[in-house]
Amino acid sequence: MKTVFTSAGITFSICLFASTGCMQETTTMTPPAKSSSAADEHGHAHTADGGYGGHGTGPHDGTVADWGGGKYHVEFKVDHSKQEGTVYVLGSDEKSPVPISSEAIELSILDPVLQVTLKAAPQDGDKPGTASRFVGNHEKLGVVQEYAGTISGVIDGTPYSGDFKEEPQGDHKH
Repeated sequence: MKTVFTSAGITFSICLFASTGCMQETTTMTPPAKSSSAADEHGHAHTADGGYGGHGTGPHDGTVADWGGGKYHVEFKVDHSKQEGTVYVLGSDEKSPVPISSEAIELSILDPVLQVTLKAAPQDGDKPGTASRFVGNHEKLGVVQEYAGTISGVIDGTPYSGDFKEEPQGDHKH
């Protein structure tokens, strides 16, 4: 009888652990929703979750996202025919290139789900060992659509991350 009780206790413990002990919380990345709230000192409208909206189109006709509360910005641009994504690091004015000492930054897209490392591709004027442009290829970037996701990287040891969402604009409608 003691053997049956011990076996039953072990079986019960395993079932209890399997049903509760292995549960993991999952999170879904969603880009910030635009808000009609007041603009900050950089002229950006804050969204409900503290992000920024109202950046408009960047100097390369891409989608601009905030990096570091307005200190930096990143501009995402995609070339579907080359299956290529390009991110430009910009200053607080959302126009001026800001070369950083980084070999790569990360691009994560929500749909279709993909992650690609964008490698430094210095522009004219970037000092040696720095880049204000980062480029990478992925077959899913050939899908003609508006993308949403996150761009992350490190500047002088500080991690930065910004969410973006492309919006149809003018003749850029897909």
